[in-house]
Amino acid sequence: ASGDGVGDLAGITSRLDHVQSLGADVVWLSPFMTSPQKDAGYDVSDYRDVDPLFGTLADFDALVTRSHDLGLRVIVDLVPNHSSDQHPWFREALASEPGSAPRGRYMFREGRGDQPPNNWQSVFGGSAWTRVADGQWYLHLFDRSQPDFDWSNEEVR
Repeated sequence: ASGDGVGDLAGITSRLDHVQSLGADVVWLSPFMTSPQKDAGYDVSDYRDVDPLFGTLADFDALVTRSHDLGLRVIVDLVPNHSSDQHPWFREALASEPGSAPRGRYMFREGRGDQPPNNWQSVFGGSAWTRVADGQWYLHLFDRSQPDFDWSNEEVR
């Protein structure tokens, strides 16, 4: 709606009549949560808020309400595998000791000497492991700025 070409939530809402006229019955939104935008929003730093680049929670609520009024469903592309390295949980994990509860939210492991825990490769190339100052390694199947959650951790689930 601001005309900057980003595709913010208010802009999408303003075009829902046209989307519906095309015969669509679903609107699929790319990640719009708060993010440093190192990977087009797939590096979420706050799962509970909208990135100002895209609008506000009120803008999202208006989009959902208008979509439903037009008989359109809304799918949100949510990233449950990992967070941004700027997420408060990961920052807390880095500031905590190995084996601590904050570290347990992510896939921190001991390496093999100076080598990572295994030979896994990132989707983006290179090792899927990054070493931190205390010698442990964290898993990131995508970019190193996207540490993987440990879904065996009850707090993460």
